[in-house]
Amino acid sequence: MAHVISDECVSCGACAATCPVSAISEGADKYVVDADTCIDCGACEGVCPTGAVQPE
Repeated sequence: MAHVISDECVSCGACAATCPVSAISEGADKYVVDADTCIDCGACEGVCPTGAVQPE
């Protein structure tokens, strides 16, 4: 199960920089997680300053 990024995202990029498999990229309005690449490690969840990254 992949993580998801809610509308609380402020596009800081902290999650993308932390992802060990590069599953997170900048989307149109916020960062997005590629569910096929995400290994559900949770590293991104711990660095998000707004708590926007959550388990799906």
